Amino acid sequence: MEEFRIRHRAFGAFVAPFMLPLLLFLPVTTALGGILAGDGPRGLLIGIIATAALTGVLVSRYRRMVRGTVVRFSAEGVEMADTYGFLLRLPWAGIERVDVVESRMASPRRVGRPGGVQVRAGAMRSVGLVGWGEREVPLRVPGWMRAHLARVPVDPDTGLQWLGIPLGVVDPAWENGRMGEWVRHHRPDLLAS
Repeated sequence: MEEFRIRHRAFGAFVAPFMLPLLLFLPVTTALGGILAGDGPRGLLIGIIATAALTGVLVSRYRRMVRGTVVRFSAEGVEMADTYGFLLRLPWAGIERVDVVESRMASPRRVGRPGGVQVRAGAMRSVGLVGWGEREVPLRVPGWMRAHLARVPVDPDTGLQWLGIPLGVVDPAWENGRMGEWVRHHRPDLLAS
């Protein structure tokens, strides 16, 4: 068995889905701060502080994700565990292809006023392994995520769920490294040499 952990340079991929909401958050909090404080400079200060605080929350979540996310390769297959308690397992025989995997970290719902500005955080996209496997979900997950997972296809014969393991989150160049070697060894049909 060999373990792999997220490389710190993956912060850009983590924060990318949140960039538009962050960029819109600054002027909105600046305007609200200006109204509450009664002048523009204080409003700008409030907007900057609020945006910095939200950015701090994202950095904190990223650090937690880096510390707790691990991918394990073994003779049985590939598994990914994260700090929130999710565990994904793909046996070598269940892997269908190498493809883009979307990892949603926030509700797909839009936030904002109907008819006005609305934003949402997108899914983080990276290349990984996709196929039929097992997913263990922690007891406490948001309702939107539970509803999303309930719609995931399940193989009627095996009971395995359709899932993806986003190896690109751990190492964007995984196909050319040790993880790629594991895949080429056990499933040479998935990656061309």
